[in-house]
Amino acid sequence: MDIFFKNFITQRKSMLMMINKLSVKQLNEIPEGFNNNIIWNIAHLTVTQQLLCYKLSGNKIKVSDNWVSSYMKGTKPDAFVKEEEILKIKEEFISTITETQEDYHKGLFTKYKAYTTSVGVELISIDIALNFLIFHEGIHLGSIMALKRFIKE
Repeated sequence: MDIFFKNFITQRKSMLMMINKLSVKQLNEIPEGFNNNIIWNIAHLTVTQQLLCYKLSGNKIKVSDNWVSSYMKGTKPDAFVKEEEILKIKEEFISTITETQEDYHKGLFTKYKAYTTSVGVELISIDIALNFLIFHEGIHLGSIMALKRFIKE
């Protein structure tokens, strides 16, 4: 699993490099025809990972309840995200995967409450959930790439 986590972290760092030069305004922009923005997608990926890994295994999530209510599935941006919060989102985007790797090796994810995703994937273990997250992140990477093409310079 170490190579899995290494690749997961590399993937997330690549996403951050892709958006690194965007302004706070650009990260918050919702182009016509879209219902979310780039920073929402990044925070959503962090929250989803926490819910699918920690909550479904009966462990305490490592992000705030406010983040969950703002960025979980079914939400959309409801406020302008300021620079300080964006920095925190970017930091948590990487650190939550590093923490998950450590907790995985500690055996923290022995129990798992089965959950069927909106695309019909049945998650019955932490390993299946982690593999599903790569698929989920790919969907949102596509969204981020599309948003980036449509935001104003």
